[in-house]
Amino acid sequence: MGIKIEGDLFYIETENSSMIIERRHSDLLLKHLGKKISHYHFSNTVHERDHAFSGNPDPNVRTYSYDTQRQVLGVHGFGDFRHSALVLQHRNNDLSQFKFTQARIIEGVAEAGGLPNPYSAQGAETLELSLFDQVSQTSVKLYYTTYPGESTLSTFLRVENHSQETVVLHRILSAMCDLPAAPYDLISLQGAYAREKTVRRQAVEQGIFSISSNRGASGHSQTPAMILCDSQANDYYGEALAFQLIYSGNFQAFVQKNQLNEVRLGIGLNDDNFAWELKPGQSFDTPVALISYSDQGLVALSQESQSFVQDHIIPEKFAKQERPILINNWEATYFDFKKEKLLDLADKASKLGMELFVLDDGWFGQRFDDNRALGDWWVNEEKLGGSLNQLIADIHAKGLKFGLWVEPEMISEDSELYRKYPDWAIQVAGRGHTYSRNQLVLNFANPDVVNFIKLTFDDILRRHDIDYIKWDYNRNITNVGNGSSYLETKMQSHAYMLGLYEVVDYLTKKHPDVLFESCSGGGGRNDLGMMRYFPQVWASDNTDAISRLAIQYGSSYLYPTISMGAHVSAVPNHQMGRITPLETRGHVAMMGNLGYELDLTKLSQSEKQEIAEQVKRYKAIRATVQKGKQYRLLNPYQAANEMALQFNDDQQVVVTYVRILSTIETMETTLKLKGLDPAANYRLVDEDKLYSGAELMYAGLTMALPQGDYLSRQLYFVKEN
Repeated sequence: MGIKIEGDLFYIETENSSMIIERRHSDLLLKHLGKKISHYHFSNTVHERDHAFSGNPDPNVRTYSYDTQRQVLGVHGFGDFRHSALVLQHRNNDLSQFKFTQARIIEGVAEAGGLPNPYSAQGAETLELSLFDQVSQTSVKLYYTTYPGESTLSTFLRVENHSQETVVLHRILSAMCDLPAAPYDLISLQGAYAREKTVRRQAVEQGIFSISSNRGASGHSQTPAMILCDSQANDYYGEALAFQLIYSGNFQAFVQKNQLNEVRLGIGLNDDNFAWELKPGQSFDTPVALISYSDQGLVALSQESQSFVQDHIIPEKFAKQERPILINNWEATYFDFKKEKLLDLADKASKLGMELFVLDDGWFGQRFDDNRALGDWWVNEEKLGGSLNQLIADIHAKGLKFGLWVEPEMISEDSELYRKYPDWAIQVAGRGHTYSRNQLVLNFANPDVVNFIKLTFDDILRRHDIDYIKWDYNRNITNVGNGSSYLETKMQSHAYMLGLYEVVDYLTKKHPDVLFESCSGGGGRNDLGMMRYFPQVWASDNTDAISRLAIQYGSSYLYPTISMGAHVSAVPNHQMGRITPLETRGHVAMMGNLGYELDLTKLSQSEKQEIAEQVKRYKAIRATVQKGKQYRLLNPYQAANEMALQFNDDQQVVVTYVRILSTIETMETTLKLKGLDPAANYRLVDEDKLYSGAELMYAGLTMALPQGDYLSRQLYFVKEN
């Protein structure tokens, strides 16, 4: 496992996969990406012949064309008519032909500058492949890193300007791979606000299918990731590759099937509103991309991605640290609260066994609604009935940790900060503001803004004993373009992200014990870029249990459970108006990191008792759910009316089954569990029944429910020694 160089072949080997690159005619050609091959002898080499309308770089060799070779970079303007990974403007044209110059093996992980990177690991190795374009006098370095025990590799590009003039990047991807003709399906995670991470699967046909965001964030509607799989692959059968981008801003990902049925995948920065100037001597690093592989179906691919994210992306301190059960005051009070109400909520939460109290929006400045005060990060002591430190002390005295909501990237026109620094908001000269939620975005491309935010929130965290921060981002970026503030070119969107990463890197390093949760109106920035700094993500503002089934199911395709916040809220649900049983709401939320977002002071005694039992149960199964292996048992898109998810560790098994609508005259579903020891016995705790692992996996367990809509069962097994 690791990196090997054998003649003109470069082997990039993970635990179960190989990427093999050949140097030929000083071009880099992709020979294989898939199941591990330790010794390659060109069995699948491209049969070269003179294809119609395919250009030839050498007039004496009509059988060699960039249009038909499988590549890892591509060339722009020399007969490769597919999307290339790089478009570079120089000397009044944008053609480029990068030729291989050298390769070297680097111990450890090569890191992209100023961007989120996977954690280093003992035994990690990196292959650096260098190429050079003589006309533009620019170089490209491709980095591929392998990690012990993982079937995931990371990769990025570095472009360096060695010329005496400025060059401009118009496109630069983080990863590009060409794969041979075969029947493929493509899976992407799409949706919208309040229905994020919707799983879409479709056949790969001739042409281009792409997903992207130009919102200044990865967005609710698209996730910076694609899965390419065999057309016959399912959760437990077939080969699959996942391409993911560790980035939170404008991105693109595409699959392109050409006239010869060959398939190209690419992922990286979005071309839209992007042009990056490189002056002589300057370099540019792309965001890091991940490529994960499975030959045992989509669940194994999910488990590989989840394992890698937990071990190499989520901040190390929190990667395996169990998440506290929280109560958030937002849906209980919105902006209308006093100290007495907050303490009453905290008191009820403590008595029910909860562990963290989160004070949401409305604690600062003149923040009485969402029309004002963003940017004025001083404590409104009149509203809080005293200092924030006193409130925190009162919360801690009840045995609860304390969390605080913030939205550092935003500014209101009606704020002291805007009146003092109106030019700090992103804007274009001669144009009016574009509003969303009646707020504007601070320009994190401006170093003065970056320094202000770093100092402001460092001071808040230094002066207050805060255990948890919910970092929100409630609108997308507009008014970017030529003439925009601070940066006069289309560099601003990416420069914003570099500024944001500088801020969150600084704050999380200065305050390593604070658990940060990323939120963007829910899942509007639920991506690996934010997860690299913030260990937890609020997956959606939609807390309706039935809506959450698909949202949480989609998240499970790539992200570990320990990263996902999931709350029980009041009914009728504030987003959907639906009424679901408290038991079902609890079961669905317990498939993530359990929390509550309702007014505990208005619950009946029986509801309080039920919540206390949920909290007690979750504490018993928390380690299994948050750190165990996850198996998808019923696909809600195929089963339509059902969903089931399973979590395993060495000693416990947790299965949650949800039936959406009541049925009549149908047989009950039988669930066949996964990943058990067939020779061991498992005790179903609530019913005190004993089953063998073989019986549960091969015969299954019948899911009997009474009549009624939105009902669920949670099965909790303990392995008998």
